[in-house]
Amino acid sequence: MKAVVFHKPGDIQVDTVDDPRIENDRDVILRVTSTAICGSDLHILSGAVPQSTDMIMGHEFMGIVEEVGSAIHTLKKGDRVIVPFPIACGACFFCNHGASPHCENSNYKHYGPNGDLTDEKGGALYGYTDLYGGYSGGQAEYVRVPFADISPRVVPAEMSDEQVLFLTDIFPTGWSSIDWAQLQGGEVVAVFGSGPVGLMAQKAAWINGASRVIAIDPLEYRLKKAREVNGVDTLNPNEVDVVEAIREMTDGRGADVCVDAVGFEPESNLVDKLKATVNFEKGSMKVLDLAFKAVRRGGTVSIVGVYGSTYDNFPLHRIFDKAITIKQGQAPVLNYVDKLIDLVQNEKVVLDDIITHTLPLSEASKGYEIFDKKEDDCVKVVLKP
Repeated sequence: MKAVVFHKPGDIQVDTVDDPRIENDRDVILRVTSTAICGSDLHILSGAVPQSTDMIMGHEFMGIVEEVGSAIHTLKKGDRVIVPFPIACGACFFCNHGASPHCENSNYKHYGPNGDLTDEKGGALYGYTDLYGGYSGGQAEYVRVPFADISPRVVPAEMSDEQVLFLTDIFPTGWSSIDWAQLQGGEVVAVFGSGPVGLMAQKAAWINGASRVIAIDPLEYRLKKAREVNGVDTLNPNEVDVVEAIREMTDGRGADVCVDAVGFEPESNLVDKLKATVNFEKGSMKVLDLAFKAVRRGGTVSIVGVYGSTYDNFPLHRIFDKAITIKQGQAPVLNYVDKLIDLVQNEKVVLDDIITHTLPLSEASKGYEIFDKKEDDCVKVVLKP
């Protein structure tokens, strides 16, 4: 089969590889009909998230069930399913407590309680390095889905792939950032980053009762997309002091909720890069620092952007003085996915309006390039095997 394979930092190609096969009686084999490139895939491409061997990429995918393991009774050949990105056994302590991204049984070699930088990670993810389980991802013609009686969801036949594909990751991730803040209605929500996850967080904020949603991004084409599809206010940090602007919009208090949908690889200058080198840091936490400044006292900062190292000068004093609540992590997709399918089916939210590029799988390298380099006003790339 054809698959998108990471070889080394900066080198992702479409290769011919062996077809997947049933390895456990709880597996299914899926024929992929749609898959997408995620912003966190770019961390692997850049080398910021380490991977030393060849690996099939991709954790946003859906398709048709082709083969079914003997223990699977919830799916049958021909079912059309979406596959949430965390690989969860459904039976361990964390799966039973609504924390499926921390599954104790999916990441056999590198699971542990510490959450270290180079070992002892949480549960496994599709196509996201050996540290997260070493599973082949879904940017391929076929993929093996383990524990297939737990995560996959059959989707309505009348709904297109594009309508439901983002229920695998970015919409539940954006939803998590707002759900964690427990909106009561009337809040001002500031979302740092208007990439795919930021756009989804904006949608979730409106659905959950925000009175005002503010999108912050240094790229004007992404702010334009946010205005067009989500009807939000926008701020460009290259043009205004975003912290002061947010305070001016909120009677001097700051936003009730700030969402960091950027993570450790924001736009950076030479000083940022030198600081990271001296302190042995990966990227920068400057967006998170802005969120801590822009949120009101007693407010909430939700972190769904990825962070991959410790950071010097972490502003604990500000967090303490302002009594900021912090929620963060990988989205517990299984807690939300059924509700979110209903929202899409009942036309309460539109997800496919963020797609800017649809390419055949054979052109995946081009998709990665334009997404990584932010060319051609690229916001979200969908690949078709």
